[in-house]
Amino acid sequence: MISDSLERVLNELPSGVKLVAVSKFHPLEAILEAYGEGQRAFGENRPQEFAAKAVQLPQDIEWHFIGHLQTNKLKLVLPYAYIVESIDTVRLLEAVNFWGEKHDKVVRVLLEVHIGAEETKQGFDSGEVLDILSRRHDYPFVSFCGLMGMASHTEDETAVRGDFSRIKALFDECRNLHPELTSFKELSIGMSDDWRTAVECGSTEVRIGTAIFGYRQY
Repeated sequence: MISDSLERVLNELPSGVKLVAVSKFHPLEAILEAYGEGQRAFGENRPQEFAAKAVQLPQDIEWHFIGHLQTNKLKLVLPYAYIVESIDTVRLLEAVNFWGEKHDKVVRVLLEVHIGAEETKQGFDSGEVLDILSRRHDYPFVSFCGLMGMASHTEDETAVRGDFSRIKALFDECRNLHPELTSFKELSIGMSDDWRTAVECGSTEVRIGTAIFGYRQY
């Protein structure tokens, strides 16, 4: 049962760490079951699926877009997103800012950090993150709310902890360099297989799908 799985995760999750229930590939009924138990933050990673669910489900859901976002799909995501966690290129950041200006909306974002071993992963390195934040006034329609990242895909817990610790160190450096940036307070690290390690490393938000909804249904 989704409700039982959700309860188990929430009971173990420390106070102050937000749960984003990753509902991608799961039907409306599954989301509504979790919603009925009080869950409000949900994560999706495909623009078409995201938009379709957003217009059919309760309007008080806090939608987190967590997947790779192409600039030509912004119109499917930004009208409904509480936050876009996966800003991974300057080009995308510029496009989001342009959309925000056009629609008079400040868009909440997390900068995606690539710190794991896989070369194919999206995201910025630490120097690029620091550069963007130093130029944040170039993006008046973007609210920089923190960092998102993933650990290397490995069963080596030491390696995973090392990845998360490096993202946390970068997060702390950003906050120390820009104490005036009061919106910058979210560290979104940790998924179904590694969220406990992420929490130990300082995560403020975990993105959990399989441990709540089971394996994808379509």
